[in-house]
Amino acid sequence: MRLTEFWERMRAQFGEVYAQSVAKDYVLSDLGGRTVSKALADGEDAKAVWRAVCETFNVPDSLR
Repeated sequence: MRLTEFWERMRAQFGEVYAQSVAKDYVLSDLGGRTVSKALADGEDAKAVWRAVCETFNVPDSLR
């Protein structure tokens, strides 16, 4: 998954502003206790990060 697709999905699920808040403020256990932003900055695969977001926030199957 490309980062552009990742951010499109984040905005589709959370909205423009809240997507940024989720990425910066929420620590996800599925990401080893990191935020989305930190995991991506550390080089984590965007698809793996998206899966963690989906699990944590119960993203509907249509957006997975």
